Amino acid sequence: MVLPGDDSAQLQCCVAVERLNSAGQATKRQVMRKASVLLGRNEFREIILHVSDAKASQKYTLKEFKLFTKFAKEGKCTVQLLPENVQVLISNCPPDQLSVFLKTLSIKHQVWLAGKPLSGREKLKAGLPHSFEAISPLQQKDVQKANELRSKVPPKGLADRTNKVAGTGQQVKRSRSDCDFSPVKANPSKKPILSLPLVRKLNKEQAAVLSAVLSGKNVFFTGSAGTGKSFLLKRIVGSLPPKSTYATASTGVAACHIGGTTLHNFAGIGSGSAPLEQCMELAQRSGVLQHWTSCRHLIIDEVSMVEASFFDKLESIARSVRRSTEPFGGIQLIVCGDFLQLPPVSRGKEKATFCFQARSWRKVIQVNMELTEVRRQTDQSFISLLQAVRVGRVTEEVTAKLLKSAYHKIERDGILATRLCTHKDDVELTNESKLKQLTGSLRAFEAVDSDPALVKTIDAQSPAGRILQLKVGAQVMLTKNLDVQRGLVNGARGVVVNFELGKQELPRVRFLCGVTEVLKPERWVFKAGGGLYVSRQQLPLKLAWAISIHKSQGMTLDCVEISLARVFESGQAYVALSRAKSLEGLRVMDFNPGVVRADPDVLLFYKKLRKERLLLQASMDEFVGKTNKENHW
Repeated sequence: MVLPGDDSAQLQCCVAVERLNSAGQATKRQVMRKASVLLGRNEFREIILHVSDAKASQKYTLKEFKLFTKFAKEGKCTVQLLPENVQVLISNCPPDQLSVFLKTLSIKHQVWLAGKPLSGREKLKAGLPHSFEAISPLQQKDVQKANELRSKVPPKGLADRTNKVAGTGQQVKRSRSDCDFSPVKANPSKKPILSLPLVRKLNKEQAAVLSAVLSGKNVFFTGSAGTGKSFLLKRIVGSLPPKSTYATASTGVAACHIGGTTLHNFAGIGSGSAPLEQCMELAQRSGVLQHWTSCRHLIIDEVSMVEASFFDKLESIARSVRRSTEPFGGIQLIVCGDFLQLPPVSRGKEKATFCFQARSWRKVIQVNMELTEVRRQTDQSFISLLQAVRVGRVTEEVTAKLLKSAYHKIERDGILATRLCTHKDDVELTNESKLKQLTGSLRAFEAVDSDPALVKTIDAQSPAGRILQLKVGAQVMLTKNLDVQRGLVNGARGVVVNFELGKQELPRVRFLCGVTEVLKPERWVFKAGGGLYVSRQQLPLKLAWAISIHKSQGMTLDCVEISLARVFESGQAYVALSRAKSLEGLRVMDFNPGVVRADPDVLLFYKKLRKERLLLQASMDEFVGKTNKENHW
């Protein structure tokens, strides 16, 4: 098995090379803004780090070095070469590429260390001519060989996740919470087990979107619920340089899913309801202006909830503050969402207009793409039912199935169905009253925020509340992916069975997937204004007798009850129904076909979009056919 792509040993990034004195201070510094970093081998099969740009080229033999990877998820790491007293600082590197690069370096170096490197005398005797070749892609056999050798030879190379050192006996002491990335997998035994990077493959549609993005096009991609839009967005974020990429979303919950901030926070113009001239003045403030001028790639998720006039204002502001006549001031736009889900919030009686109805939409967006392969649900008949509801078509068969679901017994092992509500007030009342009805003592868990002064910003983006109150028997839901393989994913349902005493009293939760787990506090990191990062540490749980349809976006629920009687928006019924993993895990109360609505403007937009795509495909096929014919003659 070879990793997809052949760039696992190559990076395009910013590099600073520093010469250090005996005290570890930098005495000389060389910066390469657009550098290429390549792993290779010399004539003695030693690993070489080749750093170059248009002006200079340097090679370093990786024998003894320290590897600092605390900020790898932000596209940064440091390789410190010990005998040479040199350190190579890598920054602004696409995080996904850096992750695979570090893994390749770690495993290849372990194999080399566990082998028999040539001594200086053996090298002289060999008399080989100087050579350099790119290191081969990481394969499963490399991992197997490294682990076999490590089981026989005491490890001299990279240590576990708290000690990132290669080729030395030294250790770099760091707390576990500080180390977000590790080139080796933690293991209960003394010698950590090495493994290939876990890279979930993109399907053809997703790969085509990523390819369009990496080619620099302004892309809008859409798809029904469960087609992997958020998953693809995370992959896109990981494939772009962090310094110039801003991941945003129309809501705090959606922004948290992709590790970004809200679009309003990025724009810095408040609600955007002020006149354009005033909005431009707001965008000129120092912290906000830095966003606009440094941004080269702007990602907007859940664009269905962005109003047309707000989009037009952003486009005008971008051109103004960046002093560019190009659409959106030359910023590459990656826009994602499903207009058949939740629409923009209407102000007063006037109906809100969708983003695609903005004057600047067609001028800005160059490529429209659609994901059609549903991954959330596997039952084809349920997928067909959801697709019909999505476009507002309710047949007799669809009605019969949803009416029948009212009698589904979906409770199991003390885990009750979560009720999806259209209104936030209903959610709070339901959860509070159900918690009060439980006997036993109440435990309160308070979040630890990195900056209490920015608590409103954190509240807007965090899926975890400031205060979480629990009792034995409380119905809860995971708010973070903890272990996908075991079913501990965002939205997984469970019940509190007891509290484990120790340094901290923690809840033990039995989940519907069959796993019983003691939950410990987790950390969420968010982007605040001015490029600041803030965080919240809290138990990854929320009360789950009820949640709102808005808050459920992006979630997969395996045990859900829905009352659609108070549906008030187009697409709201579809969003609620499409959260369910299966028809068997769904119970719809008081179903009325009249609540299923799709906006006619949106249906017309999608009809035109598909027509344009078919015409483009036909013209491409014709072009390829003509080219093949000409080549044949």
